[in-house]
Amino acid sequence: MTITEAQAIVDKWINENGVRYFNELTNMAILTEEVGEVARIISRQYGEQSFKKSDEGKHLGDELADVLFVLICLANQTGIDLTEALRKNLEKKTNRDSERHKQNEKLK
Repeated sequence: MTITEAQAIVDKWINENGVRYFNELTNMAILTEEVGEVARIISRQYGEQSFKKSDEGKHLGDELADVLFVLICLANQTGIDLTEALRKNLEKKTNRDSERHKQNEKLK
């Protein structure tokens, strides 16, 4: 699925199942919550924290998909074409960082 297709699928899902988009502030709060859930899993799976009983059944892929879903909701409701935004962002990063990382001794 392309990013454009994902934006259309999420929009269709919202209109058929979610009634309407939550407002932008609510979706920002939800996005923050979902990113926190990703951080929780990563800190336990790759970091030094141990898992708790309440972590059972939580999967990184599912939590990342939750983040992506809310991010797409925010893009849709604010009129952002994520394909174009990502293209422009990669162009910016390439122009700014194409040599910077290659010269970073910490990355060698």
